[in-house]
Amino acid sequence: LGHQTMLDGIDTANAQANHARYMQALDALLAWQLASRPGVLPAYDEALLRREVQLFPDWYLHKHKGLTLDHTQSLTLSKAFDAIVAHNLASPQVYVHRDFMPRNLMLPAQPGSTAAQQLGVLDFQDAVHGPVTYDIASLMRDAFLSWEEDFVIDVTVRYWEKARAAGLMDFEDWHSDFGAFYRGVEWMGLQRHLKVAGIFARLTLRDGKPKYLADTPRFIAYIRHTAHRYRALGPLLKLIDEVEGLQAASGYAFGRV
Repeated sequence: LGHQTMLDGIDTANAQANHARYMQALDALLAWQLASRPGVLPAYDEALLRREVQLFPDWYLHKHKGLTLDHTQSLTLSKAFDAIVAHNLASPQVYVHRDFMPRNLMLPAQPGSTAAQQLGVLDFQDAVHGPVTYDIASLMRDAFLSWEEDFVIDVTVRYWEKARAAGLMDFEDWHSDFGAFYRGVEWMGLQRHLKVAGIFARLTLRDGKPKYLADTPRFIAYIRHTAHRYRALGPLLKLIDEVEGLQAASGYAFGRV
């Protein structure tokens, strides 16, 4: 490996300038996913999914925002979490890195012989066996940089095409309908964004690392961006908007459901 991460070489002002590098990241991701075997890594099961989303009310809403949820607000979160967990448990299962993003992808010191060898993958100690949608959501809805949705969709559809050819999209209508798969990515991303908002608040308040809280608005924006597109998440969006003093976001929709 070299000494630079993929993040070091990102041109944040020009998304398309990074296209080739993201294609290399997709190849590395697919190589990782295609190596998957059941029973090797811990399961990304319902208990873990629920522990993760609970970080949001415990640390972000209660300890960071100082909000004590009333009965209606608690019910709103409970119903939203039930829907999020159910969607994500239904997804096909592969190895999940859980932090597959440019800061954890290393550029090579010298070009490798195949595209998948071009990037090294770091920080995989928390890997699990879980939803195929997780790592592509992590890559494109990054913790430390944001892209316009046209670029996110461009890269995600190319992942979908590669994953479909590799046999990873044999679930419901995902094989033939990118929109159906993208909705799965959004629901998985929502799980991650709720978790990370809670973790970043915890890092600040418990661990004395306030630099992370500066990136929390990015995750609130991700949460709102997704929640406004699904009727089942309307109450969650309303709660977030009340807490943040904001109005509903806008963006592409692949069939609002």
